[in-house]
Parts: sequence; C-alpha cells; structure tokens
Amino acid sequence: MKRKICVVTGSRADYGLLRWLMLEIKDDPDLELQILVTGMHLSETFGLTYKEIESDGFEINEKVVVLNDKDSGLSIAKSIGSGVTGCALGLERMKPDLIVLLGDRFEIFAAATAALVLTIPIAHLHGGEVTLGAFDESFRHAITKMSHMHFVASEEYRNRVIQLGENPELVFNVGGLGIDAISKITLLTKEEFERKRGVSFSKKNLLITFHPVTLEPGSAGKQMDELLSALENLSETTLIFTLPNADTGGLSIISKVEKFVKDHANAYSFASLGQIDYLSCVNIVDGVIGNSSSGLTEVPSFRKGTINIGDRQDGRLLSTSVISSKPLKNDIKSAVDTLFSASFQEKIKTSINPYGEAGSSKKIYTIIKQINLEGIQKKNFFKATNERAN
Repeated sequence: MKRKICVVTGSRADYGLLRWLMLEIKDDPDLELQILVTGMHLSETFGLTYKEIESDGFEINEKVVVLNDKDSGLSIAKSIGSGVTGCALGLERMKPDLIVLLGDRFEIFAAATAALVLTIPIAHLHGGEVTLGAFDESFRHAITKMSHMHFVASEEYRNRVIQLGENPELVFNVGGLGIDAISKITLLTKEEFERKRGVSFSKKNLLITFHPVTLEPGSAGKQMDELLSALENLSETTLIFTLPNADTGGLSIISKVEKFVKDHANAYSFASLGQIDYLSCVNIVDGVIGNSSSGLTEVPSFRKGTINIGDRQDGRLLSTSVISSKPLKNDIKSAVDTLFSASFQEKIKTSINPYGEAGSSKKIYTIIKQINLEGIQKKNFFKATNERAN
C-alpha cells in the first residue's frame, strides 16, 4: 500500500520552498501526494496563488479557507479556529500517513493542531529558527513540540530543536529549502521580466518586502512610513514592492504601498510574483530591502545585498551580505548608501549563505519515504545530554 504524504501550504512563500519536495513525492510510485491548501493561497487580496499550484500540474485535495477581510488580533485568532476545524475535516477525509508542515505561520499551527489530535505523524521543516519580533516565533516552537520528525536548515537550528527536548535521531540538518529551489529553476532575463511584468528597470533597482512586526502592535503603519520616506527621493532607481503576509497590521502596509506606487512612476507593486519571477527579480536588482526571511535565507545565494529592517527577523543567522537597519528614515537611507557603495558590493562577492547548499528536498524525500512511523507519536522528552528525561 502506498504511503500517503499530505503537504500543507498556506502562502506563496512556503509553496516556493515545498514545490520541489512535492515533485519528488509525486513522481515516486510508492508514495501518494496529497495537498491541503489554505491561508493566503485562497485570498483575492493576496493573488489567489493556489492557481500557481494547479498550473504546476499538482492536484489540490483540500482547500481550507481561513482568512477574512480584517487583520486584527481577534481576526487572526478566529482564523486559527477556522483553520483547526477545516484542516481536521480535510485530514479526516484524506487520512494521510504523514503530514508535512513548513515554518511558523498561524495557519500552519492550526494544521499541526488538527493533525496532532487526529494522531497523524507530523514532519516539520525549518524549525529551530528564531524571529524575536513576531509571534511566529512562538508558533514555530509550538509546532516543533507537536511534531515527530524535524528537518532543519543549519546545525545551530538542529541544536535548538534538540534543546526543546526532541529526539536527536529524528532531527535532520538538511539545509535551507530556498537554496535548493534556486539551484533548480531557470530564471527570467531582465528583458523577459520587463515584458512579463510591465516593469522598466533603471540604473539602480531595489526589491522591497515589508511585513508587520506582530509583537509591536500598531507599529506597522509608522514603520512603513519611515521606509517609504527613505525611498521617496532616490534618483534613477526602480522600486518593486511585493505585498506583505496576512498578519496583524498588514492591510495598513498594503494601503500605503498602493498609494506610494500610484504617486511614483518608478514604483511597482505585486500581490505575489511567484517563485520564478521573485527569484528572477532578486537576480536582476541591486539588492532587497525589508524584513522578509527571504532576504536572509535566499538572497545571499545571489551575492546580492539585503537591508534587514527592524526586529522581525532578530535571531536568525546572517550572511555578511546583510545590512541591519533600525526602522527609521535616516538609518534606512544610510543603509541604502552602504548597499550601493563600491566597497560593500566588493565585500558581498565573497559572502556565504549560512543556510547551506542545494539538495535538501531530495534528502527530506528520502527520509520520509523510508522512516518507520510505527509508534512515532509517543514521544519522550530528551535532555540536552541526549538522554531521555524521567
């Protein structure tokens, strides 16, 4: 009997990372790929990106709508509740042998909760990481404790998952999935991107993605104002915005970006570029600005600079190609000057991505195909010495 593997995806970001693992599972005659889609994929505001999954040749088994038209804390809490219910119903219909979850978002937490109480083994990807500025930090570690095997991006993150009491024999350092994706896709040329997206590149070009800092309520609009003020008068520079995640305060950022783009002929915004176009854009521009994890985990592989603003990603491993900036106009302007400087451009030519090398999808696929799932739900708490706690 085929082993049924259910992959859950909630956004353009995690699908871009999961796609290659999904292909490995789909192409194996001994495995059955199941796909549960939720979160931003099913929202018009965020581009109905589930269509990208279907256009890639995948069949979606379940769609779980969780988002509404609000972005308050209460709204997100309601979405979590809807996610638990919807995912539970979908998983009960599919009856997978294993569920694969990536990351730290609230819809992924909801899927983990549903799988846990349905006694479905959970494989968690990209655990052990730290993002002190967002409540994703707590979701990520909670998902770790609900999961039964772990695929992490670095040895530091592996040690952190073990520190949480997980069995060292079930914590695998496979590297970052983003690097794997970069090695596999054919990127668009500058001219191809311009024709496809209606963008005109300039002498200088920047890609901007800024998400709310969810542990700083009410800060999203103010911080976005500071960022936009810093970008306001850049000369001979094209600005390409991708819109933020469905987080508390995200709608305020979207509104400000849309107004800025309307008032500036050199600025463009996209709800979602999709993986190929996003990575192609990274390859074309001079650098990226914002507080997205991609700026830290993927962009360094292109030898491009990242300006990481504020506290959202505090705690993550940083390449020497990353410039840290406070969410203040003058600090951001200074960071932009550094990014474009000849000395920094020379420096990043030798930078190294701390999230490893390509090959993570194949490693994960090999393990989840062969691993013995019998009794895996009964977990012991392991001490830091790798001994089981009493």
